[in-house]
Amino acid sequence: MPTAYLTRTVQFSAAHRYFRPEWSDARNIETFGACASPHGHGHTYMCEVTVKGRTDPMTAMVVDLVALDRVLHEEVVARYDHRHLNLDAPEFAYGQAVPTGEALCVEIWRRVASRLPSGCVLAKVRVREEPALWAEYHGEE
Repeated sequence: MPTAYLTRTVQFSAAHRYFRPEWSDARNIETFGACASPHGHGHTYMCEVTVKGRTDPMTAMVVDLVALDRVLHEEVVARYDHRHLNLDAPEFAYGQAVPTGEALCVEIWRRVASRLPSGCVLAKVRVREEPALWAEYHGEE
């Protein structure tokens, strides 16, 4: 059976602030600009998750889409939608990872990769903050 790639996109709306508590306000503003505002700011994120695998001879599918949708709902949408990432997601709490698009990609990869059905693997996670800005992660360390 041939190897194929399948991408599913989910959407979530969340606020975040780029801020390192161990830095001065001046350094945070110098490094993060307006993204360091104490009030944070929000995005409607588009998260694309691409899996790859051999197509099943009976279904011609790489993955059971219902199973993939369940994982994406639980690990991405339910976790991040209508949340303030710094306040509601422990991995992005102040003093932990700064909730950049890049950091979101890596965290979503970590959460989704371990829950995929057998027969497929994660190939890419893309998090789009706006039409002209996105980050991707392909699993490299």
